[in-house]
Amino acid sequence: MEHFTSLYGVLIDFIGESNLPNSAELMGIYGRMCVNGFNILDPEMMSIGTGIYLGCSVIDHSCDPNAVAVFEGIIIHIRAVKDMPVLDWEKIFISYIDLLNFPQDRQAELQAMYYFLCDCNLCTSIQSPNMILCPNQDCGQGISVKQQDHEQLPQPCPSCGVYIKADTYKKYLEVEEFTRHHLQVMKDIAYLDVCKVCLKKQQGLFHNLDLLHVKVLDLAFESSIEMGQWEKAAEFGQELVPGYQKYYKECHPLLGIHYLKLGKINLYLKKFGEALDMLKSAEQVIRVTHGDRHTLYRDQLMPLLNEAQGELGKT
Repeated sequence: MEHFTSLYGVLIDFIGESNLPNSAELMGIYGRMCVNGFNILDPEMMSIGTGIYLGCSVIDHSCDPNAVAVFEGIIIHIRAVKDMPVLDWEKIFISYIDLLNFPQDRQAELQAMYYFLCDCNLCTSIQSPNMILCPNQDCGQGISVKQQDHEQLPQPCPSCGVYIKADTYKKYLEVEEFTRHHLQVMKDIAYLDVCKVCLKKQQGLFHNLDLLHVKVLDLAFESSIEMGQWEKAAEFGQELVPGYQKYYKECHPLLGIHYLKLGKINLYLKKFGEALDMLKSAEQVIRVTHGDRHTLYRDQLMPLLNEAQGELGKT
């Protein structure tokens, strides 16, 4: 309501009150824009505006989507990322929100923004994205930690049967709380030093697919790029790949763009073999998510891929 009131004042200044619909009708228009609007994204999936796309607004949400929305300028493309037996718009789903979040946080965001709750498999699954590292050094598996039941020790490792000790679990919970606090602090801007402290505390406790660990790695990667620390960016980016593959799945625009960024960084560092591997992975994903006629594929990815192949050929 505060936002609507502010916008209403701006519209009066620009258009004049006599040229506006009454406040109830205007609020209805505003509500439909909020619920049906799309964030217009640049090639790196960063929001640069909002648009109404009437045809695409009928597509429902899923946290396990079979399609994605990508943009070429202000033109929207809905592209399948999973095989579909028939083209049935009622069975096509995109994600309205960022998937790199806990189920309860995704539900809260959907409820606040779109007034519904998701009932996809990822939201109803009892599998927790909190994972403590198995203490058996020869195992390395993650043991699921239920967020609602911190009083009870986790089940034994499903792979080797080893139990988590009480003091180890207590330390995990302390670091989990520490990490959550600092992720909230870094909601608007990431601090590389804070990310490093969180990652150091998580070492030996958090499995590499623990969602909090992945979220900190994500911030550390982007912060390293902002600061021009390319070696650290390459290190964090490589560690981040399994987490992106798990939470965004194997064919998502953000995974493809992540591969592309890693390819660029390794090319800059003259690590041509690593660059070529990342750019080939990017090509496989972006060809599906964006298409081979998209400017991201044609003008950014392919020249870099050709450059990496050429440089590797020289060596």
